[in-house]
Amino acid sequence: MSKALVEIRARIAAAEMRAGRPAGSVTLVAVSKTQPWNHIAPVLDAGQKVFGENRVQEAIERWGDRREALELRLIGPLQTNKAREAVGFFDVIETLDREKLARVMADEIQRAGKAPRLYVQVNIGEEPQKAGVAPSEADDFIAACRATYGLTIEGLMCIPPFDQDPAPYFANLAAIAARNGLDKLSMGMSDDFEIAIAQGATSVRVGSALFGSRNYG
Repeated sequence: MSKALVEIRARIAAAEMRAGRPAGSVTLVAVSKTQPWNHIAPVLDAGQKVFGENRVQEAIERWGDRREALELRLIGPLQTNKAREAVGFFDVIETLDREKLARVMADEIQRAGKAPRLYVQVNIGEEPQKAGVAPSEADDFIAACRATYGLTIEGLMCIPPFDQDPAPYFANLAAIAARNGLDKLSMGMSDDFEIAIAQGATSVRVGSALFGSRNYG
């Protein structure tokens, strides 16, 4: 079994216990984006079933013939011209962040007759280089997704500023979710997932701590 996977699972379980949360309440999303297959295979063979990908095409090429019994999540920005493929392929799309995309997603879901589970991405640190709806606009956007576009929103996702304490940002996302009746929070990555669990994360996205550093070559 993958030693890193055993380690990460143990750390998640310990963080759940510290937070007074039930064992197994946090889903590990293994971030396989840009990883070579020889890094992914041992983790898959060890029983990991939930994987996160950044790009639609890359995900289809990697997982197209290995799709069975897995849950695949899109955790990277989604262009509207890739919405049809994304709706057809992914179980969860975590990066719904603008009205134009909501409108296109609604059309594609109706056309396909199936809907992936949807998360709204919130730019929790209001950083200009990051995607996501501003925290102050999140309530209105969630309401529009529901009322205007008929979308079912399952939860929220965020990436806090990397050089600051993430806890207040995670707490803010949890507060936005609570007042909108959402109980799923995708937050926390390799460096801060234990803090995210303490703040209510229901899924954590772990890449480098699981697979080693990514090769961007």
